[in-house]
Amino acid sequence: MARGEGGHVAGTTAGVIASMTGFAAREGGDGQGVTWSWELRGVNARGFDLRLRLPDGLGALEAPLRKRLSDLVARGSITLSLKLSRTGQAGDDTLDAVALEQAMARMQQVRHAAERHFVDLAAPTAGEILALLPAADASSRELPPAEVFLADAEPLIAAFCAMRHAEGAALLKLLVDQIVRIEELIERAAVAAAARQPKQAERLRASLDAVLQAADGLDEARLAQELAIIAAKTDVTEELDRLAAHVEATVALLETGGPVGRKLDFLMQEFNREANTLCSKAQDAALTAIGLDLKLAIDQTREQVQNVE
Repeated sequence: MARGEGGHVAGTTAGVIASMTGFAAREGGDGQGVTWSWELRGVNARGFDLRLRLPDGLGALEAPLRKRLSDLVARGSITLSLKLSRTGQAGDDTLDAVALEQAMARMQQVRHAAERHFVDLAAPTAGEILALLPAADASSRELPPAEVFLADAEPLIAAFCAMRHAEGAALLKLLVDQIVRIEELIERAAVAAAARQPKQAERLRASLDAVLQAADGLDEARLAQELAIIAAKTDVTEELDRLAAHVEATVALLETGGPVGRKLDFLMQEFNREANTLCSKAQDAALTAIGLDLKLAIDQTREQVQNVE
């Protein structure tokens, strides 16, 4: 496998993958005193987990938002938060006449009490009187319809998905580089395995002599079985073939694109299993060193795969 120009893998345009991590934020308002802020974030997860944090009175948003995000995201722990802020309308200087009368009556009561105790109070200023009035009840302000919030969420979701795909493109490049490295190590392992054959033949002959010396009373079938076991303990042909097949399967997934993270993770486990067996059968310093490098490359690749949707 060779990495081609312009994001090509093995001569074929690589697919699009997404990272499970992403973040987007957005603020909005209706121009009538109601403002809001969105936050949408995603982190790694084994499956798809969506959590919505919506203010009271906006429960109608939950179903369409869940459907929209589940259509776009296949895997990851996703949290969508919406916070509301309702303030008095700009330019609204109308006083609450009832509240003003109540405040003036309370001030008169205080003044009478002060006079009974011969305390002289200064006349209150307009600001002091206004400070006694209750703040306008912004919570009673009518909210925009659900369609307004859903429309405002679209740019947020688009930015979130764009970030996930941008990180996915960076992940794809790293994965391609790692798979190229793994394939190079597999090829080197095959060369090292072939180079050790003379020494392995000597060991096999020594083992064969030991079996023949102890073969008194063994039938031919048992003898053949013992010889096969000795040969299998050092033969790494199947491991190298399976590693090469895993490389092809990984390339095929990267070329396909989409939510392939789970399949890639499974392949990394298979890679690691074959590399472990290769090292245990190596019985050769050069092949063992390559096997250890292979295990490291596989482990580094798996770390990146954990981020793939």
